[in-house]
Amino acid sequence: MNYLPKFLRSVLIVLLLFVAHSTQAQQDPQLEAGPMLGYVEMQEANLWIQTTKPTSFELTYWNKSKEKAAKHVFSSSTLALKSNTAQIKLTDLDYGTTYQYELTIDGQKIDLPYKTEFTTQQLWQWRKPAPDFSVAMGSCLYVNDSEFDRPGTPYGKGTEILTHINNQQPDMMLWLGDNVYYREPDFYSKKRMDYRYKDARNTPEMQPLLANAINIATWDDHDYGPNNSDRSYRMREEALEIFKRYWVNPGYGTSETDGVFTKYKYSDVEFFLMDDRYHRAPNQLKKEDKDFFGEAQLQWLMDSLVGSNATFKVIVVGNQVTNKMNEHESLVAYDEEYEQLMDFLDKHDIPGVLFLSGDRHFTELLKTDREDLYPIYEFTSSPLSSGTYGNLQESEEYKNPQRVDGTLVYDDQNFGMVHVKGDEDNRRLILETYGTDGKKLWDYIIHEKDLTNK
Repeated sequence: MNYLPKFLRSVLIVLLLFVAHSTQAQQDPQLEAGPMLGYVEMQEANLWIQTTKPTSFELTYWNKSKEKAAKHVFSSSTLALKSNTAQIKLTDLDYGTTYQYELTIDGQKIDLPYKTEFTTQQLWQWRKPAPDFSVAMGSCLYVNDSEFDRPGTPYGKGTEILTHINNQQPDMMLWLGDNVYYREPDFYSKKRMDYRYKDARNTPEMQPLLANAINIATWDDHDYGPNNSDRSYRMREEALEIFKRYWVNPGYGTSETDGVFTKYKYSDVEFFLMDDRYHRAPNQLKKEDKDFFGEAQLQWLMDSLVGSNATFKVIVVGNQVTNKMNEHESLVAYDEEYEQLMDFLDKHDIPGVLFLSGDRHFTELLKTDREDLYPIYEFTSSPLSSGTYGNLQESEEYKNPQRVDGTLVYDDQNFGMVHVKGDEDNRRLILETYGTDGKKLWDYIIHEKDLTNK
């Protein structure tokens, strides 16, 4: 190439780079999104993929630690009726084992620029201390779509933050709601609702995180329906169907009660994911005993908490729960259910309870003191990529006395981390918030003894 004039060499280099980039972008034309790792048990793992058209596929997996490990093959097809998605349940796995896997679509091996592997849960009970692990979390993921967005400055601030989350190498990613933002044309069209999920799910920066962390989700209003939507939403059954199509949670409600609520135990921590939309009465309904979770779901939560032997019992809700200065979209605004839940926690000696929430477009750690009982913490994390609550300084809530000093983030997109560490009877939660540049903004430690009544 040295014999060419300098200008022509520069042009040729640019063209070669363009062709290489184009080839790389088109190398996997049959894969729309994924693979995504859903919940993982000791001898079972669940994954999800979406292809660009209905087709057959094979997922080959093997024990990473064995040099000549036997390879196992899961064969199936994606279906047009399910938006070309498929959920993959791998069973009879070895516990505490890392598996590698590769994907073949319609006979063509898919080469991905990131690792694809998962690790089954350990059989630690009665044998060794509970394993340490880490959880990433966030809410309010807005992906710009100029044709359907409001005119003016884009509301979405980019999705590079997902790369910073993946760089933390979390064992689990908790999606706290508003994981998709429906637009006006989507609200009453199942096809458009499906498109909105698909448009968010194939975000390039999301793919490594989907593949290498356990992804568990609940929803809030924007990935359920219109702003502040409730049980009166005409498309709530369709919304539930689409949520089930795009997430691989351990469950969705109960046989008697629909919804996205479920629970998942990982190591010595149990997560209770709540549904704050499907059974919710309208915010403006003038009724003292109006539903937020609804009677059946709230009873399910209370029964589940009493029955749990987890060190930490983490209740995950799309809206805030304990913020007494937030009387709009919060459990506090639904007085009877709030009092019922708080009275239940006061009367039952259940150690290790705390809340995670999203929605607010700012982040904070709340602490609610209780007389002669351990305090109730709530870690609110928001937003991932949507606009922030930029004028919070102008409201009374800016100086919320429940807030732990130094934990407010209201002018930057961010995500949370929860690290679970420590020896038996001395476990601790390390709570952290990171900004859009991936740098830590604050941290706070809660010890096991801090969530135990004296």
